[in-house]
Amino acid sequence: MFQAVASPVYGFVVMQTICLDRVSLWRRTQEEFSYDLKKTILSILEGKYHKPPKHLVLDRLDLAIESGRKVGIIGANGAGKSTLLKLICGILQPTSGQVRVRGRIAPLIELEAGFEPELSVLDNIILYGVLLGFSRREMQGRTPSILAFSGLEDYALVPVKSLSSGMVARLGFAIATDVQPDILILDEVLSVGDASFKRKCKQRIERFWNSNTTVLLVSHDLEFVRQECDQAIWLDRGQLKMQGSANDVVDQYLYTVRQELDLDSQEWNFGLKEVLC
Repeated sequence: MFQAVASPVYGFVVMQTICLDRVSLWRRTQEEFSYDLKKTILSILEGKYHKPPKHLVLDRLDLAIESGRKVGIIGANGAGKSTLLKLICGILQPTSGQVRVRGRIAPLIELEAGFEPELSVLDNIILYGVLLGFSRREMQGRTPSILAFSGLEDYALVPVKSLSSGMVARLGFAIATDVQPDILILDEVLSVGDASFKRKCKQRIERFWNSNTTVLLVSHDLEFVRQECDQAIWLDRGQLKMQGSANDVVDQYLYTVRQELDLDSQEWNFGLKEVLC
């Protein structure tokens, strides 16, 4: 159940928009992805077969994020940050536990994924939008603005396979952000297209940031998280290490990294803080 809670930040009752209840996710290892039927049969006949192991990516996560929050997700590489975003978007399903999301999501994750290369740009706009939950008629109405924002008006009937990777990423960004979402998902800092298009992306994201849109951002730019987010989540080896104000979480994360690396204050101040985090 989603709950209405009193927020000390906003000073009034707000609604939880994302809830994770004891969520765990096991993923296959490279050994299982490299499955070979002939080798498997031979290993069974020789009595040497063993089931490929699986890796615990997220471990019993309990999270509740209020509507309108700007939340930075931090942690080392492999901590499960991007996987968490994919669970919230519905791209992945948890092995156990429950993920509940209230509202329409604009997922800016792997912008070049999800397109059918043989179809035209126009057909892919319709397909991509339908996959995001929009109707075909609604996407037909949005097509002109999407083509204009991405700068692909002259490529509407061209197969996507003929576009550069940068053009495909621009198309994905334009589709995902053409409407005002309830939840905006950002995986790492966006660097889509040339300088002019990057400015357009920044302006559009700032519009979401200044609204009541809930924003989840994965980033290694800790100062950006500290300055722009009101809350942060720290993941460590798939477990929730800390959730709270962005300042407190970033400070504790940096303190822990420094302690684990056994750095003195002089080494830390000479730039290893920026290099390592």
